Amino acid sequence: MADRVLVAQIGAAHGLRGEVRLKSFTQDPMAVKDYALHSEDARTFTIESLRPAKDWLVARLAGVGDRTAAEALRNLRLYVERTSLPPPEAGEFYHADLIGLAAFDTGGRALGTVVAIHNFGASDIIEIKPESGSAVMLPFTGTAVPDIDIAAGRLLVDPPAGTFDKAEPDSAAGAGPDTVEPASRPRRKDRVPAR
Repeated sequence: MADRVLVAQIGAAHGLRGEVRLKSFTQDPMAVKDYALHSEDARTFTIESLRPAKDWLVARLAGVGDRTAAEALRNLRLYVERTSLPPPEAGEFYHADLIGLAAFDTGGRALGTVVAIHNFGASDIIEIKPESGSAVMLPFTGTAVPDIDIAAGRLLVDPPAGTFDKAEPDSAAGAGPDTVEPASRPRRKDRVPAR
């Protein structure tokens, strides 16, 4: 489980008075203002004001008073301490908790490791990196990912036939330490509170 959770990323400067474009990764984009934000380089940021704009938010950060200071923050990722976030509801997950889980197919064959959760506008997509070969992206739905067991460090994937054949490690076939018993397939929500 991650100690910090990525909740936002600063974009370009907005105007001349130090405002920035902000991309929020929280379920409610405006909720990002409710947290103490920390950057990768250990700086702390407070959002003084926040308003929606087309495809992003516009934020005024404490201590950022001009365009030059705002531009210096471009692409900076902002995190919150995991302990400051509410626990996810049943069937919901923080993306940070999914990264690193082992992926298995419905037959118990090891497929790889979850390396990212993406959202390109339509819905969440899970990226799984096999031991060898290229990463595979699947829709993060109850059909494609029917079971997630964070405590056990694994998830069950039901990909279309042949999806992992090109990237399948030679050692994945057969019984052994890389196989598990298939888990049950409970229904779950696909929404993720924060990434």
